Amino acid sequence: MILSIPRRPSLRCFSQTTTVARRSVISARRYNSSQPSADGPQGSHGFGIPPPLAGIKIVDLTRVLAGPTATMLLADLGADVIKIEQVGKGDDTRSWNPPSAPLLPQSSSSSSLPERAHSLPPESAYFLSSNRNKRSITVNFKDPAGLEIVHKLIEQADVLVENYIPGKLAKLGLGWEQCHKINQRLIYASITGYGQTGPYRQHAGYDVIVEGEAGLMHITGEPYPAKPVKVGVAATDVATGLYTHGAIMAALIGRQKTGKGCWIDCNLFETQVAGLANIASNYLIAGQEAQRFGTAHPSVVPYQVFPCKAPDGQAGDDFIMIGAGNDNQASDDSCRFNFRPTNIFFNTLCTLVLPLPSLPSDPRFSTNALRVANRNELINLLERELRKETKAHWLGKFRTATKAGKGVPHGPINNIKETFDHEQAVARNVTVEIDHPRAGPIKLVAPAVSYNGKKMPVKRHPPWLGEHNDEVLTELGYSAAQVEQLRAKGVV
Repeated sequence: MILSIPRRPSLRCFSQTTTVARRSVISARRYNSSQPSADGPQGSHGFGIPPPLAGIKIVDLTRVLAGPTATMLLADLGADVIKIEQVGKGDDTRSWNPPSAPLLPQSSSSSSLPERAHSLPPESAYFLSSNRNKRSITVNFKDPAGLEIVHKLIEQADVLVENYIPGKLAKLGLGWEQCHKINQRLIYASITGYGQTGPYRQHAGYDVIVEGEAGLMHITGEPYPAKPVKVGVAATDVATGLYTHGAIMAALIGRQKTGKGCWIDCNLFETQVAGLANIASNYLIAGQEAQRFGTAHPSVVPYQVFPCKAPDGQAGDDFIMIGAGNDNQASDDSCRFNFRPTNIFFNTLCTLVLPLPSLPSDPRFSTNALRVANRNELINLLERELRKETKAHWLGKFRTATKAGKGVPHGPINNIKETFDHEQAVARNVTVEIDHPRAGPIKLVAPAVSYNGKKMPVKRHPPWLGEHNDEVLTELGYSAAQVEQLRAKGVV
């Protein structure tokens, strides 16, 4: 029997939040989200916006990266995301370690932690990366009592997000049609490898497989005969999470107009096809097959990564990216949109940065078309010069040119430490340190967007497995004795 639970506020009034006991709400440190950036918008609009999804409840049945990314972004905006995990195991990524956050000594961890929290493995870095601001409960919904718990959550939810193979949840009583009967206002978002229809609908989705199958790997890596390579992060998963997040936001707005929920079908394959962007258009419009160019550009030269001399004590090269390319001429638009004609970039590169003043007038290199035709000769000349000094030396030369009003597009190839040490990263507060009850202070990447000069706060640490079982079940009307019975039976 499903409890009769009063309807929560609709999207029209989700700014009216309800006060719920939040034992896991943590304090954020080194991330003063209550103040605008020193360089950000100021005045009456300098202190952010109220969480736009406050009052929206989301049932999260996703695992790994694409789905958790989508639900994390919604949680960042104030939604109450309840992550439902497998009893005793949880999200697959909980076991993807090392690395993991070192556990506090049991005597130093929170005295309010139940005994079961101390027996869990360390919190993996992978899981921590995409699960901030959520609550976690464990439910065996193959058990009728567990299915009843999920149905109760769905009855009062606004959104359900899942990433099971099509048809799997329907067999368990949690498909779109079944959930829609429980709650006709429910927005049901499915994330799969290939979509709900078509010959590949039953295939599992893996980022690296779809990168190959949907064209991305074909255009990534050094030119043939070198092998294709995958992107260094699961970019297709992340992009699918972003598409799903946007689709859910649109569906919430649509529900304001219709009063009805809908079924969202997102998948890795179509996300990656859409992500081919101009490469896809080149083929569709002109029949032009793509090639791999490494970091180079097919029609702009020089526009690629170059090796530099390694600093003393470092094995191997350092690298720098330089883009100093084509023959666009100065125009009113170039001034209006704050860019300079890129043929000027090449002149500046050769005269103010590199000691190669004869190259711009060399008949082999005087236009971008000629530089493309004589790509190898030019690249060899530039590389020979750049290898004579370190990355730091050349970055100094580029800065000098920029201060003289003649900057050239460039950037260092930074490792991850250098990325987080970057002065812009520090100025923009790209990390947040929060207290985790099992691991102590941990650092996470902060939300990437600011609203009126302020980022949405990180109010919750990524939850330990089943951290909010008692809290959520109590909200659903279960007594403490009933919760203990469900725990003893392995339902939660």
